[in-house]
Amino acid sequence: MRTATLLTAALTGTLAAGTSSVPHTPMAPMPEVDAFASIRRPITNPTLFDLALPRTQVHGIYMHHRFPDQLSTSIGDVPFGGDLNLYALQFEIALSERLSIVAMKDGYVDFNPENTFTQEEGFANVGGGLKYAFLYDPANHFVVSTSAMFEFAIGDEDVFQGAGDGLVNLTLQGVKLADRWQFAAGTGVQLPLDDSFATQGFLSAHISYEAHPWFIPLVEANWFHVFDEGDGGSRFDAQVGGAVPAVAPSEGADLLNWGASDSTDYVTMGIGFRSRLTEQFSVGFAYEFPLTDEDSNITEDRWTIDALWRF
Repeated sequence: MRTATLLTAALTGTLAAGTSSVPHTPMAPMPEVDAFASIRRPITNPTLFDLALPRTQVHGIYMHHRFPDQLSTSIGDVPFGGDLNLYALQFEIALSERLSIVAMKDGYVDFNPENTFTQEEGFANVGGGLKYAFLYDPANHFVVSTSAMFEFAIGDEDVFQGAGDGLVNLTLQGVKLADRWQFAAGTGVQLPLDDSFATQGFLSAHISYEAHPWFIPLVEANWFHVFDEGDGGSRFDAQVGGAVPAVAPSEGADLLNWGASDSTDYVTMGIGFRSRLTEQFSVGFAYEFPLTDEDSNITEDRWTIDALWRF
């Protein structure tokens, strides 16, 4: 019995000594998880329909827009055709998780009509402002933000820019992630500082599904509505003697504001995909077509390629 007691005491002492000789290593903190790592920016209506989440990023855009063969104007059917190419670079700088500086409109326009109008090139207006996420819920992957931006009328009138005193764009946008699905929507109004230009509104929606990080199919829709028409006054003299605002069947939606005196609603749908090649870099493609009568707006179809670098 005494021998067993001594062995037990010796073993207990050895284990205690061994335990005390091993230094205590605290558990490493868990890495922070980005609740919005898989979020993706809409592609269509790029100057107005923004991602609700503030982020620091650069967004490059190439757009090829084809015009219908004719336009149904107030003076009858006018031959048109041809295309427009837009090269643009948007910027966003996040000041916090809720607030960012955004530059939504700029770029270079290559206008190539086949009839009636003349071929021209020039710079677009420049617009930017602030975006604030007043609902920011990472736990539920949900963000709602508002933006206020000013568009400076400093572009070239040869490509229907640079006229008037500028525009104020007020927008509301939201995004929700649900497993591999993403649902986003945006709405807003463009308020011209010059009464001769149109007051326009828009409503946009986006649905996408991440089948694979490199293949995220998406569907988007856009509705443009004129609340208050322009005066149809003579401007943009390089094109048909400045008569465009008086005869145009619609406004130019996300790109142009002619101050047209007779405007109809304009609805488009876009289908495409986004590829997230790395955590910071993605590319996207969308083919867009009108759901309203193409002769009553300026779109036969449009395709857009973009590249998004987040840092």
